[in-house]
Amino acid sequence: MILHIADRIRYLRDKLGMTQTDLAKKLGISRSAVNSWEMSLSSPSLSNIIEMSQIFHVDVDYLISVSDKTMVDITALTNDEKELVLKLVDCLEKKH
Repeated sequence: MILHIADRIRYLRDKLGMTQTDLAKKLGISRSAVNSWEMSLSSPSLSNIIEMSQIFHVDVDYLISVSDKTMVDITALTNDEKELVLKLVDCLEKKH
């Protein structure tokens, strides 16, 4: 189980196949700042947390370890596709 923002940043960055340098460039900061966050030596600013949530496509609550819920952006889908996704999620939730 991932418990800290440092672990979440590293996990999500790795999941996208990004290096610390890649993430730093997207945020306009140094690689050492990202490394410092991942080693729990410092914490990202609120603006960096918000930017990372958008980069990683996760909710801020998930990134800061308040919630383990995973979010999926379906806004680009048609209404029929959205309905299908929601039905699938409902079916899977009932299975568990």
